[in-house]
Amino acid sequence: MTGYIFVALAVLVAVAGWRRRSQLRRRTRPGVTDEIVQRIETVGRVDAEDVEPVDLELARAEEDEFWAQTWDEPEENW
Repeated sequence: MTGYIFVALAVLVAVAGWRRRSQLRRRTRPGVTDEIVQRIETVGRVDAEDVEPVDLELARAEEDEFWAQTWDEPEENW
């Protein structure tokens, strides 16, 4: 009896995995199309709606903070 439950559960997991994988395959990310290449050649850039601009001031402040840290010299254990 427990063997049948195990087999049924294994089949359910396999079917769920197969369906999920087929869903992920259908979701294709837009690649570089001829239209995008032409836009890059004419305009020099491609605007993306879902990309947040980089805060250069914040990046500069974090980089300055990183380089201002003092680093301990490694101990030599001979």
